[in-house]
This record gives sequence, C-alpha cells and structure tokens, in this order.
Amino acid sequence: MDLTVCICTHNRPRYVQDCLDGLKRQTVARDRFTVLLVDSASGETAAAELGSLAAAHDARLIRLDHVGVSLARNAGAWAARTRFIAYIDDDAIPATDWVESILDAIAQPGRPPALVGGRILPKWEAPLPTWWPASLRGVLSIIEHEGRGEYRTPAVPQGLEPYAANMVVHVLSLLAAGGFGGAVGRYGNCLLSDEEVQLAWTLQDAGHSVRYDSRIVVHHQIQARRMEPAWLLSRMYWQGASTVLTRRLLHQPQTVWRELPRRLLVAGLLAPAALIPHHTAFLLAARWRFAYAVGFIRAALGWHVTEAAIEQAAVAVAA
Repeated sequence: MDLTVCICTHNRPRYVQDCLDGLKRQTVARDRFTVLLVDSASGETAAAELGSLAAAHDARLIRLDHVGVSLARNAGAWAARTRFIAYIDDDAIPATDWVESILDAIAQPGRPPALVGGRILPKWEAPLPTWWPASLRGVLSIIEHEGRGEYRTPAVPQGLEPYAANMVVHVLSLLAAGGFGGAVGRYGNCLLSDEEVQLAWTLQDAGHSVRYDSRIVVHHQIQARRMEPAWLLSRMYWQGASTVLTRRLLHQPQTVWRELPRRLLVAGLLAPAALIPHHTAFLLAARWRFAYAVGFIRAALGWHVTEAAIEQAAVAVAA
C-alpha cells in the first residue's frame, strides 16, 4: 500500500458518495491506496449513511464525537499506515488519474516533498454570479494555475497557497510539525480557514520541500448556497480573523500590528455599507472589504476567534 486517501466530512453523505465513486474510477489498482473516511460528529442519519458508504467502498471509517476539520485531519494522519496521506474534501471528485499523479509526484528524484498541493477546478452547482469579484475565486477553493514548483518561490504565482481540498502530506513530517492547528480550520459550518496554509509554511520554514503540482487534479463541487452575497460576506469576515491567527501561529505578530491601522481605516470609511441588507449584491466590493477588516480587527484586538467558532458549531449541531 503506497498511499492513504483521507476524506473528512460532516453531515454530507451525498458529496461523499460522489467522492468515493471518483476513487473507484482511478487508473491505478485499488491495492495501491487505501481509503479512510473520517466522520466529524455527523448527525445520526448522516452517520448511518456514511457507515453504509464506507462498507460499500471498502473504506475504513473513523467516527469523532466533536466537529472540527483540523481534528478530523489529524485523526486521519494518526490512523494512516502509509508514508503519505492525500487529503480530499468530501465535495471534491478526483480526476481518474489523481492517485497515479500523486504517486508519480512523491516518487520524483531529488529532495522528497513534505507537502504537495494540487489543482482544484470548479464544478458549479449554479452559475457563478456576474457580481462575484474575480479576485475572490480563491475563497471558493479554486486553483487553476498550471505548472509545478516550490511555493513562495518564482516557480509559482505570488500568493498561491495550498488547499486541503487536494493536498498530499508526508505523515511523519505532518505529525512532527504538530499536525493541523486546532486554532484555525472549519468547525461545522463556521468558516474559519487557513489551517493548511499554517501547516505548509511551518513545514517549509523548517526546511522541507513544499510544492505545487497541477497534474494532481480534483473537481470541486461549488455548492449553490455559496453563490449568495451573505455567504461571501461571512466567508470574508472569518478570513480576516483567520489571517490574524495564522500570522501569529507562524510567529509573525508584527505583520498584524503593521496592517492593523490600514484595516481600521478601511472599516471606518466603509462602515455605512454595513447597513445594506446581506442578501443584496449592492456595493458588494465595499462590503466584503469591510467584513474582512472587521474580522481582522476583532481578532487582532483579542477576540477569542477559535472559541467563538467552536461555540457556533456546537449550537448548530444541537439545533
């Protein structure tokens, strides 16, 4: 067995079905990889469906009692019995040569990788609205760049980051780095982010090879509910907070304080835009910048972001 494929999910058996079906169509033999399904505290009905799916697709199932994508991914790493683990989101469908491309990427001569990020192409459930800012396609976990190379070097575009919707990690390097940080990452439907970025830069700063390889492709099912102004505003609010947490976790607090005055200015200038109803796209460019600034400011000034995310997720599960 060369590779563990890890799918982390919470209450989404329909998407898991599509992902598992994609893994059945791989160009390599099934004995080249194993599938691990981590159920992050799904409700009773969804949990039963996930159990049936795991049995039907020869996948090993791990059930967690608490929500949290970082917790789920770390559980997958501890359960892996292979050198590498490939993370794929439950709503992503792997290309037919996905595993084959991963095995080729980690077998390349030279310095072995600690982390390899792949290409993430959109599979739209609804058309992308015309009002959607072109600069924010990335918040939908889309990566369309073609090429290969080390992150944060001229080999890849500036600002390109790995997303755990399609990411391969050397298991021992992951565990030695402390795994995915629980301070960031999704908790249920709470949109805290950047756990994979924190891990990638931690590994790279420690001297490991952290690469991008566009041959490793998944098709990300972009949910129709994300095509709403309210979702984008929430996503940018939590992204502002996530940015602060990630910089501090990477021991870069000075960058937060340098940016804080600019975010305060943006929030002050754009505050009237917050009066516009969330469901409308009117003046959206100003409103998403305001939302990001507010999340950034609150986190910078001491808001307990992670605790708030966990509490919000717990309320949603109880409901």
